[in-house]
Amino acid sequence: MLIEVTGDILLSKADALVHGIAPHDDFKSGLAHSLKEAWPGLYKDFRHYCKTTNPSSGEIWSWAGPGTKIINLMTQEAPEDSGRNPRKAKTSYVNHALKHLRKIIQQEGLKSVALPRLATGVGGLSWSEVQPLINQHLGDLTIPVYLYTTYQKGVEAKEA
Repeated sequence: MLIEVTGDILLSKADALVHGIAPHDDFKSGLAHSLKEAWPGLYKDFRHYCKTTNPSSGEIWSWAGPGTKIINLMTQEAPEDSGRNPRKAKTSYVNHALKHLRKIIQQEGLKSVALPRLATGVGGLSWSEVQPLINQHLGDLTIPVYLYTTYQKGVEAKEA
């Protein structure tokens, strides 16, 4: 079940935090940057993962750290060159990554997940393009899927 909330996703009590990135992303902006600051090991492990597997857009990569699980959806295209900003998201990548996310939620028995307005910030897509994809792939799940539609720094959302 999809539940729209207002608050700071970093304070979520969900089993997993979900966000969108690009393959070979440097986590320089948006939610990725905040996650990198909160869990530096996430970024270090992601860089290693990219160097050893060269992931593609539309894939996902999960990371478990101290007290958290973060599922990274590769909704954007990789930067053209090392050190450059990732290119924009595409709905086809979001669609593919959300299919994978649903499988992970079910396979791992997650009891709840939290995600932002996926691919609409740095990714550049409009919410009207992304929201139907989230509804399609996650809307019928019986677990709470917290959609952080309005960001408020330092405010814990009512995830009940």
